[in-house]
Amino acid sequence: QVQLVESGGGLVQPGGSLRLSCAASGNILSIRSAGWYRQVLGKERELVAIVTSAGSTNYAESVKGRFNISKANAKNMVHLQMNSLKPEDTAVYYCNADVTYSTGDGYYTRPYWGQGTQVTVSS
Repeated sequence: QVQLVESGGGLVQPGGSLRLSCAASGNILSIRSAGWYRQVLGKERELVAIVTSAGSTNYAESVKGRFNISKANAKNMVHLQMNSLKPEDTAVYYCNADVTYSTGDGYYTRPYWGQGTQVTVSS
């Protein structure tokens, strides 16, 4: 069974940095495309950053120049480096990835979500 587990969230002061990680476990062959999303209570989940299978990246306007998404293919991990954090970055951050995995009867690719990690930016 495939699982995505996020880590690296926490409390940080404005202007600080955090690095989120998303680890895929199971009979993983590869992580294809992946993204980080965030959600504030009472609001819709929003896209923060994505990385394609080819390595292209795209970011929400609000985080451009401050956040960097990367994919460590050999380790089946996705990271989000967050710098110059602002109070408005406070949210639960979720990892989403298209994962190719194997079963006894073949190979499949489907999207998975992690359980989320809280990021709080406050002085």
